[in-house]
Amino acid sequence: MANQRIWAPWRLKYVKDASKDSDQECVFCQAPAADQDREMLIVHRGETCFVILNKFPYTNGHLMVAPFEHLGTLQSLPEVTMNEMMALTRRAMTTLEKAYGPHGFNVGMNQGRAAGAGVEHHVHMHIVPRWGGDTNFMPVLGDTRVMPQTLEESLTMLEGKI
Repeated sequence: MANQRIWAPWRLKYVKDASKDSDQECVFCQAPAADQDREMLIVHRGETCFVILNKFPYTNGHLMVAPFEHLGTLQSLPEVTMNEMMALTRRAMTTLEKAYGPHGFNVGMNQGRAAGAGVEHHVHMHIVPRWGGDTNFMPVLGDTRVMPQTLEESLTMLEGKI
């Protein structure tokens, strides 16, 4: 095992982007505005929120629900937006259960930089499908996750189903 490497070149863009000012270019504002849902990995558009695949997922099917409006806190969301965010989260989980058959989920948000928010000025909910044994030695020893499916394959499985 000495001197063996597993390459994860897609992570470099995330590492570089993480150092940028998150207020400059908001991915949650740019993606729906582009009006190119497939290219932007948007799985579903609602009235006030949308569902998008995470470009740098923890597991296959890692989705996020975000409002169209650029708001930084859950407390600032209008009631109708907050309700749709939760409804879409539930619908996304049901869709992921049918598509992937996960054993569980991590669902939540990081609000503010101190809480770990990568995009701190646009609130969003993470939905991460989980399987028994999906955390193996790779993330611990190699700081690398093994993803058995491309983002395009995940998008094809999920788009139009939420």
